Amino acid sequence: MSETRVAIVGVVVSDTDSVESLNRILHEFSQHIIGRMGIPYGARKINLISVALDAPLEVIADLSDRIGKLPGVSSQTAYSNVVTVIEQD
Repeated sequence: MSETRVAIVGVVVSDTDSVESLNRILHEFSQHIIGRMGIPYGARKINLISVALDAPLEVIADLSDRIGKLPGVSSQTAYSNVVTVIEQD
């Protein structure tokens, strides 16, 4: 059996040169993404992105870690108490 958890990854992008890499990473995890919302904040020259996920803990941690390693990008994850147990054959 394995578990999935609902979580939100908050992302702050201050270096637009990292946007292409960020989008590539998000695409790799697209099967786990429930939705995402991006807000450009021109006054501060940053972009704010929230990514909602339903995935195993390891997948969520991997995504957040990879995003956080991009230059000019930071991320923080909030985990819910919503857990789904998946029985495997």
